[in-house]
Amino acid sequence: MIVLSDLVKDYGELRALDHISLTIEKGKILGLLGPNGAGKTTALRIITGYLRPTSGTVTAKGLSIERDALAIKRMIGYLPESAPLYHDMLVYDYLRYVADIRGLDEGAKDRRVRELADICGLREVMHRSINELSKGYKQRVGLAHAMMSDPEILILDEPTSGLDPNQIVEIREIIRRIGKEKTVILSTHILSEVEATCDRVVIINRGRIVADGSTQDLKRESQSEYSLNLSLRGGDVDAVKRLLSSVDGVSEIRQTGSDDGAHSYRLLCRTPHDVREQVYRRIKEQDWVLLEFHQEMKSLERIFRELTTDV
Repeated sequence: MIVLSDLVKDYGELRALDHISLTIEKGKILGLLGPNGAGKTTALRIITGYLRPTSGTVTAKGLSIERDALAIKRMIGYLPESAPLYHDMLVYDYLRYVADIRGLDEGAKDRRVRELADICGLREVMHRSINELSKGYKQRVGLAHAMMSDPEILILDEPTSGLDPNQIVEIREIIRRIGKEKTVILSTHILSEVEATCDRVVIINRGRIVADGSTQDLKRESQSEYSLNLSLRGGDVDAVKRLLSSVDGVSEIRQTGSDDGAHSYRLLCRTPHDVREQVYRRIKEQDWVLLEFHQEMKSLERIFRELTTDV
């Protein structure tokens, strides 16, 4: 559907995008995830034709953004981070105005406005001034604007930025419903947003793609490094560390606490294999009392931090 090939964007000496290549399939919700300043908004603005790349190409359905910019723009609905609304207009009047600009047939304008009012949950505010609306409702109006011409591609830049938790859930639900029929690309730096909404995640850092896959794929790829947390009664700390460090795959053991004669440990494991059975057998042989034992896989938050920081 959309292909980015060796995309570069420079602002003077600053390289915002550094040779990005990416294929985005039809009918998927793709999340561009990255810290502030990573290049997410720049990538979206190039896809929409708002910015020209320094080098590289963007195509949509075989059309080039260089030669066929207008045709590509007709396929796209775009909601920037701050929805560009006329705040002194009523919601209905504004959406009807957008329908006029988009060139909808006269008989289809009111029908489409009503459809979008239902999809975006705007029925109750259609005759209120946009200026009176909460930010959540303003985002819904912006979303209806972006969808007015029933675009094949919907691009959303930080669609839940500044919303309260209830509004975030509502906007997510709208995006998931839309994503069943359209190609949706959204940018965010909020990890829960990606896990709750997206089929695929592309993590960008300093203008480069550092990870690409579903959230489950990213977690699965990191399974060669995990932790075992356990609590034992019996055996001194040095003996426990000496015995369990001999288990193949356990790279480090840290004591994490003591309470009422029991000691807690974290075993750092660097192996694709599950070493829990071996650890349990070693403990059982010593007749120590095992009070707690569980595996802790890397969270998306930890994966994100490792990929986007130098720590």
